[in-house]
Amino acid sequence: MSPSVRLQEMIRVIRSARTQGEERGVIQRECAAIRAQFRQADNGGRSHNLAKLLYVHMLGYPAHFGQMECVRLIASPRYNEKRVGYLGAMMLLDENQDASLLITNSIKNDLAHSSQYVQSLALCTLACMGSAEMCRDLAPEIDRLLRASSSYIKKKATLCAVHIVRKVPELGELFTPAARALLAEKNHGVLHGAVILITELCERNAQTLVQFREAVPELVHIMRGLVTSGYSPEHTVAGISDPFLQVRILRLLRILGRNNDTASDAMNDLLAQVATNTDSSKTAGSAVLYETVLTVMDIKSESGLRVLAVNILGRFLLNNDRNIRYISMTSLQKIVSTDHNAVQRHRGTIVDCLKDQDASVKRRALELSLALVSAINIRSMMKELLLFLSTCPPELKSHAASVTVIPLRQAGADVRDETVPNLIQLITNASQLHCYTVHKLYRALVADISQQPLVQVACWCIGEYGDSLLQGDCEETEPIQVTEDDILDALETVLQSHMSSPATRGFALTATMKLSTRITENVDRIRSIVSIYGSCMDVELQQRAVEYNALFKKYDHMRAAVLEKMPVMDRSSMGQTNGESGGGGVQELEPTKPKQPEMMVAPQPASQVGGGEGGGGHGF
Repeated sequence: MSPSVRLQEMIRVIRSARTQGEERGVIQRECAAIRAQFRQADNGGRSHNLAKLLYVHMLGYPAHFGQMECVRLIASPRYNEKRVGYLGAMMLLDENQDASLLITNSIKNDLAHSSQYVQSLALCTLACMGSAEMCRDLAPEIDRLLRASSSYIKKKATLCAVHIVRKVPELGELFTPAARALLAEKNHGVLHGAVILITELCERNAQTLVQFREAVPELVHIMRGLVTSGYSPEHTVAGISDPFLQVRILRLLRILGRNNDTASDAMNDLLAQVATNTDSSKTAGSAVLYETVLTVMDIKSESGLRVLAVNILGRFLLNNDRNIRYISMTSLQKIVSTDHNAVQRHRGTIVDCLKDQDASVKRRALELSLALVSAINIRSMMKELLLFLSTCPPELKSHAASVTVIPLRQAGADVRDETVPNLIQLITNASQLHCYTVHKLYRALVADISQQPLVQVACWCIGEYGDSLLQGDCEETEPIQVTEDDILDALETVLQSHMSSPATRGFALTATMKLSTRITENVDRIRSIVSIYGSCMDVELQQRAVEYNALFKKYDHMRAAVLEKMPVMDRSSMGQTNGESGGGGVQELEPTKPKQPEMMVAPQPASQVGGGEGGGGHGF
């Protein structure tokens, strides 16, 4: 390939290369020829060579040696050379390179050029790679162009002003008057740029935000015109008039109406009109409705409008597009705490999303389903969550089991450490479900003791509510006849099993001790079990057994008071919400040790406590 080939020929040769090595060889030869021609003082093909170099840069090869050529072409009086020079500057230069400072004066001159197309090149380049120093030097020129007569220039000047505000926020005050005046423009491109500029100004300056709240009626008028306008081939997308501009206006209204009653009242009617008149069957309409929902939820809107917004999100859950279903559940998750009843109306649809094939949709549906669990729907929700838990992927099983009450039976060890205390707290506070819970957990314990979190919760509940288990009159479960010996057999099985961890044995021993105040015919058997573990190898379990033994002997008169049922736990004092672990965590849910006034029973040698009863045959 000769050094003077045209750009199209170079592209053809590079694409026809059979190997990467052949492609590198072609590019190296062409780059060498381009360097040689750059060194020539009078070269009429500079823009042609730079265009080829930019293509080489797009393929990922080094092209930094063309930076100075970009500077020279930008200073050229010819439009075709200036255009390629500015394009090269946007691709090869950035604000951290010294060469970028060399074009500041050329940009300033071109911003005052008589041709709007040359001005456009300078505006695009400044908006793309202008440094903070360049922005400070050229900001007055941009402010002047915001007032130009050409809509073409004003559109590009607004976007350039956005870049300047992001780079140098203190320059925002310079553009505030012009930005307000641009709202009167009819050109959609200028309006779009103006709304973006005002949004940037309001997000960065509280005083500017207050000033632009006075423009809410203008924005409402513009938005209403878009909603009610007929078909326009220039702006209509899928039956929606300029959805891009509508979305931008709604975002700005959200910022202006946040924490302000007056601004919120001024836009409530408009938001209701958009919510009811926008077609959600196409993506463009869904985008507008989604922004409308976000705005309604972020401002001080009326209660009826908030319910309408939640219903829109509920319709999104039925959309075939998984992305729309996902963002719908994400939004519902954010508002479920403030609009719980409105979200509850869509509980069935949310639960159906647990069957979705997409893992991210499943995860969002799980989180939202758990947030909707209440005392009223707990049984029906648990059935759905249990069914989900039996089929969900492994990466979701841990999260699901950690916040679900009964699903410990199927979750196995896939639960977090805070699950047991959180679950015990939930059970304690739900006094009307104590009988139901202890029956279910007893059955699960008898069926399988390999799942340690389940066993720990079951032991705790049996110790606390064992009397309800013995009565056997729970209306919400199938009748089951359980004797005192059955309960103690189950707890002894846990104590003697090699699968039980030391913590699990602690739960079982404490439950056994608590049953001494809840049953009447097997207290001697309980005393014997406790005595055995006074010689246990595990120090923690041995200490518990020694202290419990002391309650039977020296402090028997205090045993009933020490082992009474746990009181209802105050969630607020533990930093808990809806059973989720807070910062403080649950501190009182370890297997309880007796706290005797004026007494501290020190661990005694094994030979002195239950010495004749032995413990070697119990797996210790």
